[in-house]
Amino acid sequence: MAALEPTTDQDVAAVLGTELAQGDFVLATIAPVLGHLLANHDNSLFSDEVVARVQGMVQNVANQILVVHGSNVGAADPRQFAVERETRLAGEIAADQALLLHCHALAIESQLTQRLHESGALDPVLSPLLQSLVASDDAQVAESAMGLLAAQARFIETQRRMELPLRELTGELFHKALVAFVETFGPEDGAAVERSVDALRAGFDEGASRIGLLARIVTGMGAGARAALAIHHAGTALFLTALALATGQDRPLAVLATNDRQLARLALMLRAAGLQPQEVEEQFLYLHPDIALPDGFETLRADQAGAMLAASCGFAGS
Repeated sequence: MAALEPTTDQDVAAVLGTELAQGDFVLATIAPVLGHLLANHDNSLFSDEVVARVQGMVQNVANQILVVHGSNVGAADPRQFAVERETRLAGEIAADQALLLHCHALAIESQLTQRLHESGALDPVLSPLLQSLVASDDAQVAESAMGLLAAQARFIETQRRMELPLRELTGELFHKALVAFVETFGPEDGAAVERSVDALRAGFDEGASRIGLLARIVTGMGAGARAALAIHHAGTALFLTALALATGQDRPLAVLATNDRQLARLALMLRAAGLQPQEVEEQFLYLHPDIALPDGFETLRADQAGAMLAASCGFAGS
C-alpha cells in the first residue's frame, strides 16, 4: 500500500498532514454512509460484515429497551412485544450518528481482535499483560483484572451474536437511546414510557462496563501504562484504551486509527503517545506489516505529532 511509503523529497510533517486530512474526510463520511445503509431495507446491501454488525447492535439495543417496556406494561410475552416494535425504535436510534459511530468502532475492534488472533496467535481475551494483572499481588488490581477478563469474554461472545448489551453503552449514549425511546413511544403512553425509563436507568452502571473497566485499569497503571502501548503484549482492548488516553483522543477514534485508510493518524497517535520511532515501527509490523513509515519520521517530535492530532477534524465533520 502506498499511503505511507518512504519519501525523500517532502517534509515528513507535510506528508503526514496530508494523509491525516484525507483520513479526516474518510471519518466524516462514516456515520452518514452507515445511516444510509441501515435505513435501506434491501438486505442485499448488507453484505459487508461491519455494516451487518452495526445493524445487529442497533436492533439489539432497541430490543432490550422494549423487553423492559413490555414487562412494565404487562405484556403477556415481553420478548414478542419487543420483536414487534424493535424495527421502529431501531430506526430512531440509528438516526443518532454518535450511537452509530460507537457501534461501528466496536465492530472494527472485534474484527481487528479476530485478525490478530488468526495472524499472530494473540488471545482475544487473555493477553500477556492482562494475565500479569490477574496474577498481581495487589488484590484490588487482580480483582479489576478478573472483572475485565470476564467483560472481554462477554464482548467477544456478544460480537459473534451481533449484540450490544445496554450496560456497554457510555452514559451519554445510553441517554440518547432512551431519548429515542421516549420520542418514539412517549406520545402513545407517556406515563408507561416514563416508568420504563426509570427502570432502565436503575439498572444501568456505566462504571461496570468493559470500556469503563479498561479505562480504570489503564489509568491505575500510572507510568506503567506505557506497557499497554504494545499491542502484542497488551491485547487489542487495552492497547486501544491506552492509546486513546495517552493522546487525549476519543476511544472510537483510536479504534478507527488502526484502519488501513487511517495510517497517518495511527503513526501520529503512537508518536504522540510517547513511543520512539522504532517502537512505532514495531507496532506497524503487527497492525500493517506491509507499510513502511515515511523517511524522516524519526525527526518528528512527540509534541509535533500531538499538535497535528489536535488540529485534526476527526469526527467533527460527521
